[in-house]
Amino acid sequence: MQISLSVLVALLPLVLATPVPTPPNVPTATTAKTELAGLTVQAQGSQDGYSRTLFPHWITQSGTCNTREVVLKRDGTNVVQASDCSASSGTWVSPYDGATWTAASDVDIDHLVPLSNAWKSGASAWTTAQRQAFANDLTNPQLLAVTDNVNSAKGDSGPEDWKPPLTSYYCTYAEMWVKVKSVYSLTITSAEKTALTSMLNTC
Repeated sequence: MQISLSVLVALLPLVLATPVPTPPNVPTATTAKTELAGLTVQAQGSQDGYSRTLFPHWITQSGTCNTREVVLKRDGTNVVQASDCSASSGTWVSPYDGATWTAASDVDIDHLVPLSNAWKSGASAWTTAQRQAFANDLTNPQLLAVTDNVNSAKGDSGPEDWKPPLTSYYCTYAEMWVKVKSVYSLTITSAEKTALTSMLNTC
């Protein structure tokens, strides 16, 4: 069966509308809205005492593979790993901006809920072991491979101050953000809740 060019052109936006990859355990919009309603809303806590070193990350997961390398393998296509587990080749599509990369050096592993944001919304009271688990979480949608300079632009901003360049990813981004905050019982600000509500309404 042949498909006409006009049909292919019509289908193209549907293909491009859902960037890959999809991290694990992303809730439905309905579930995310329920979880959002259950989060504690309060003013953001202090940055005092924060340091990235208090969130040990890129720990060894298996053999010589650390967390970054596991996510690069998971989120990429045709990823070839060297004997030290580093990605020597592959293709990565950044869900934040839709850009495609073939060099692992062009890709960052983003902490969806930034470590600093987590610190100010409850993680300052955690143990180092709890912060390590958060910074290396492969079970929830907390880690994903994205364009490095887009990740830099995001910094430690919450959704009230930064959103993915692709508006088509707003829904998934908000679903993931709410899931992570819910799993770890982290608080949100009123501005953060407003932004997340708006993004979930695009689902």
